[in-house]
Amino acid sequence: MRTSPDNILLRLPEAQEQQIREVFVALEARGFPAQQQTPHITITSSPAMAEEAVHCAARLLPSLISARLERVGTVIFGTKRKQTVAWLLETSAELEAAAREISALNPDGRGHRWTPHLTMGLRLPREILPEYIRALDELTPASLKELTAIRAALWKPRSQELTVLADASSYQEAKLPKD
Repeated sequence: MRTSPDNILLRLPEAQEQQIREVFVALEARGFPAQQQTPHITITSSPAMAEEAVHCAARLLPSLISARLERVGTVIFGTKRKQTVAWLLETSAELEAAAREISALNPDGRGHRWTPHLTMGLRLPREILPEYIRALDELTPASLKELTAIRAALWKPRSQELTVLADASSYQEAKLPKD
């Protein structure tokens, strides 16, 4: 069994996570593969996260959280039979610059590159992608056009350890629009 890598990631308010989980459930009800992942936006990942990247994230991200991210499209990642569907996101220039600096300090990262996205379908067979994307568009509430990152954390799946690096503790989930 493949172990997921360590991630420096952004987390959403519980209300937005729940709305995304409801989309996962509705997609599964239409016959698509179940999606079990916790909704998040990865800044960088590694089999073992570099301490330099973690320290940089802890230094840069607190002043940027909470952060607004706008859903601007749907993308497909992968070149083999199983592929990933994700929402392409845009955010502030400041958060983009911070994410690129953090990623550059991760030897397993993508250098000074970051493609902000939220995975909406993992390991999907290539042949179902058109129907999956169509259903995703139909089932996604309009309120999920804009997402809010309220927490940045280091997630180590092997040890099930979450270390919060930045938290918008004053963020009120009541501000989120309801569908």
